[in-house]
Amino acid sequence: MPVAWAFVQKTSALLWLLLLGTSLSPTWGQAKIPLETVKLWADTFGGDLYNTLTKYSGSLLLQKKYKDVESSLKIEEVDGLELVRKFSEDMENMLRRKVEAVQNLVEAAEEADLNHEFNESLVFDYYNSVLINERDEKGNFVELGAEFLLESNAHFSNLPVNTSISSVQLPTNVYNKDPDILNGVYMSEALNAVFVENFQRDPTLTWQYFGSATGFFRIYPGIKWTPDENGVITFDCRNRGWYIQAATSPKDIVILVDVSGSMKGLRMTIAKHTITTILDTLGENDFVNIIAYNDYVHYIEPCFKGILVQADRDNREHFKLLVEELMVKGVGVVDQALREAFQILKQFQEAKQGSLCNQAVMLISDGAVEDYEPVFEKYNWPDCKVRVFTYLIGREVSFADRMKWIACNNKGYYTQISTLADTQENVMEYLHVLSRPMVINHDHDIIWTEAYMDSKLRLPHSLCLSFQRSHGILLGVVGSDVALRELMKLAPRYKLGVHGYAFLNTNNGYILSHPDLRPLYREGKKLKPKPNYNSVDLSEVEWEDQAESLRTAMINRETGTLSMDVKVPMDKGKRVLFLTNDYFFTDISDTPFSLGVVLSRGHGEYILLGNTSVEEGLHDLLHPDLALASDWIYCITDIDPDHRKLSQLEAVIRFLTREDADLECDEELVREVLFDAVVTAPMEAYWTALALNISEEAEQVVDMAFLGTRAGLLRSSLFVGSEKVSDRKFLTPEDEASVFTLDSFPLWYRQASEHPAGSFVFNLRWAEGP
Repeated sequence: MPVAWAFVQKTSALLWLLLLGTSLSPTWGQAKIPLETVKLWADTFGGDLYNTLTKYSGSLLLQKKYKDVESSLKIEEVDGLELVRKFSEDMENMLRRKVEAVQNLVEAAEEADLNHEFNESLVFDYYNSVLINERDEKGNFVELGAEFLLESNAHFSNLPVNTSISSVQLPTNVYNKDPDILNGVYMSEALNAVFVENFQRDPTLTWQYFGSATGFFRIYPGIKWTPDENGVITFDCRNRGWYIQAATSPKDIVILVDVSGSMKGLRMTIAKHTITTILDTLGENDFVNIIAYNDYVHYIEPCFKGILVQADRDNREHFKLLVEELMVKGVGVVDQALREAFQILKQFQEAKQGSLCNQAVMLISDGAVEDYEPVFEKYNWPDCKVRVFTYLIGREVSFADRMKWIACNNKGYYTQISTLADTQENVMEYLHVLSRPMVINHDHDIIWTEAYMDSKLRLPHSLCLSFQRSHGILLGVVGSDVALRELMKLAPRYKLGVHGYAFLNTNNGYILSHPDLRPLYREGKKLKPKPNYNSVDLSEVEWEDQAESLRTAMINRETGTLSMDVKVPMDKGKRVLFLTNDYFFTDISDTPFSLGVVLSRGHGEYILLGNTSVEEGLHDLLHPDLALASDWIYCITDIDPDHRKLSQLEAVIRFLTREDADLECDEELVREVLFDAVVTAPMEAYWTALALNISEEAEQVVDMAFLGTRAGLLRSSLFVGSEKVSDRKFLTPEDEASVFTLDSFPLWYRQASEHPAGSFVFNLRWAEGP
């Protein structure tokens, strides 16, 4: 039966039983209690407990009601491969709409730039996100800070937004009236109409934006930007991972750093900061290594000798720690280091390893003094397939000509970094150089970036981004967020069974969404994202996949199935289930993502379909003791503003009564709920009669009875006043373990489902507070 039972017992009663059990051990001088007596006590206690629970639960009545409708039930077998293909197709369609929205922005931005003539003396007021609604001491709006209407919007994390227009944010170190800024902002005003049109066409869209190469960030819907505690705006769109990944193709990079004696002091400090800044521009689709050189060449990580490693977060952070330990001595001999770098890049290119795209050498030094031209003649000329970027460290210009020569003769870029403050801006220049071939070819590839944590600490967003460019110059990046939570709603829980789930991972093997992905940790009273929350590998959550068959197949974007015996921890690791899971997986077309669906044997292979009339079901839904899983999507209520105030139960009733013709609902799930409501309806009268017949003087042995069904329906009944409930948190929205959520069935449901029908499962809960 698709129903599970559990009870909230009074804590004092459970505690008394535990104490009674410990007193049975004989002490010195006591007569030993016969085993038959203990067995008699146990049988009597077990019988009394079973009778009590049978009485208060009404389980026999419920079994009878299901037995009565057995002849009208229909059982359908679930085709796992067909199911995962259907989910994948739905997700592909949803993501395609996001791509179309971004492409609309690209076209509008390029056309606006084509029609715009640069005006050095342009005067133009715009909505500056930091200054909007700000007034001076006389009560007048400050410059660039006109009145800007903001309203809280649930679709945008309840933030105050303006869905009619975008606003513009600039970092503190960018002058908000610089001619380049004013011309760029003025030109990008054309995006406002497209932002609004996109959102009207696809109300599931969240944030849309344009990050300019000059430093301004246009975001829709418009918001107010709050400086940090020091009054500084540090956010610079050009430094964000999504901008950098979209501004260049994947790349292989070897960083060469001079650690000769002349690099001591401030020069070495600047060099280390330069390396760290370069590492921050890399992502999981890039490959990197770092070589230090003086009299001889040495890899700063000996384990990575002669290879390139993926520039994921763990490797980047490891490199940063090693860079801080670099010491200076000896004389710098750059030709050996260049030869080593070219050999690595050539080896990876020929073996078709690494990024299989751009290749570059980053040379960081205070000057090049020996004969390096033969190295370029042998390894890089005349095609210059590897670009060489040179960073001259320090204020001296004696070797500037040589460093320029190296960069210019190898299709790279030369820059001098004399202070720590220069580093960020100068390092970013290489991105513009690497973007030029794509700009000239007018490539408009969609870049799907790694997931990131939003301001509400939900995991939950992946970014869909594209380039916007013109005249061979990168103008910026446009993009839109994709809420992973919205994507996973397309794989509804009720289709997967009590232990089933769906998950997403990338072509790098990283998890985008998985029930066992826990991206946050608690520090005091605050929740914070884990440092590697968006680079958790599939093998870390599906750890029974010891041969990594599942991981390999999904990375290779295959379609297929496999089975595994798994151990599933429950109740914060206090209990474990031994299950056999069937995995079904396929790719999501036109994306780097793969989708997996898990069906647990004994629970996910079949769906029970009942048959009941709308009139009968409606009557039984309108009971005060009934609730539906608030996270489940029986009806779509988060798109139309008129529907957002509705609970799922209210929406279902409106749909069934045809009160709202615009409501879209999952008809299969609604049918299941109707059937469950009819079959379980007699429980309300049973529990009510039982409560009325309980003597006030009699000791209360049960606080509450409740039931849940596979369709997310919950009925409950109190046998005591609400103020006397032992665990007042139980079955409330705050008690996520015991209610139906988007990710899982309740703990008590999952435990009960693994035991024979007619048995009772006990779960000790400690009441919190007084």
